[in-house]
Amino acid sequence: MTPTKAVLTERRGSVALVTLNRPEAMNACDRALLSELRETLVDLRFDPEIRVIVVTGAGEKAFCAGADLKERAGMTPLEVKRFIVTIRDTFSLLEAMGKPVIAAVNGVALGGGTELALACDIRIAASGAMLGLTETGLGIIPGAGGTQRLPRLVGKGRAKELIFTARRISAAEALDIGMVEQVVAAGELLEAAMRMAEKISENGPLAVEQAKYAINAGMETDLATGLMIESRCYDVIIPTQDRLEGLAAFREKRKPLYRGE
Repeated sequence: MTPTKAVLTERRGSVALVTLNRPEAMNACDRALLSELRETLVDLRFDPEIRVIVVTGAGEKAFCAGADLKERAGMTPLEVKRFIVTIRDTFSLLEAMGKPVIAAVNGVALGGGTELALACDIRIAASGAMLGLTETGLGIIPGAGGTQRLPRLVGKGRAKELIFTARRISAAEALDIGMVEQVVAAGELLEAAMRMAEKISENGPLAVEQAKYAINAGMETDLATGLMIESRCYDVIIPTQDRLEGLAAFREKRKPLYRGE
C-alpha cells in the first residue's frame, strides 16, 4: 500500500494549495512532513505557472499543532538540535519564497504551527482558530523563528507577554493585535484565501516579487536604506515586458495579461 503523503499540493490555476496532511496528529511537524514540505517549496519556487501559495491543514481541527512531541520524546539531544535547525530552515525557506504565501489557519496553530503562520506573508484565520507560542509551558522556547517574527509583527511587549505566559489566543484577539490580517467563518476560509490569492495573481508577478523583497528587506534596516532598497527593486521592473503591458492595458482600458517577463 502506498504511504499517505504528509504534504499535498493542488494546483488551482496560478495558485498552489499546499495542505499539511497529518490530521490524525493535528498536522504536527515530524521529520517526514518537514522533508516533504521543503521539497514542495523548492518545486513551487521554480514553477513559473504558480504565482501565489496558500498553506493550510487537513481536517477541521488543526492548522498545525507544532512539532510532533511524540517523535521528539524519542530523540537524543543531538537529534533535537538537528530537528530545530530543520524546522527553522524550512520555515525560513517559506518566508523567502519570491511568491506571496497566504496561511489559511483552519484550526489549532500552536508552537511551531503559529511559527509556520508567522513565516507566511498574510494570515487568514477561521473564527474558531486558536494560536499561541506555548513553548515556555514545556520548558523550552520557540525555535522556528517565533521569538523574532512575532515581535516584528505585534511589537516587543506584546510578543513577550504571549511568549512568557505561553497563552493561547483566539482568532479574534489575533486579529485585534495584528497577528492575523483577516478572520472569516470556518466554512468560508479556503474561499477567502483563494479569493485573495487570485486577486494577487492577477497583478504583475515580477512586481509582486520585488514588492515583497522590498518590504521584507526594508523592514530590517533604517528608512534611508529601505528607500534605497525600494529604488533598486523598482529598477529591476523598468526593463520588463510586464511593465510595458501594464501601461498598454491602462491606455487601452483593458485587463493586463502579465507573463512574468
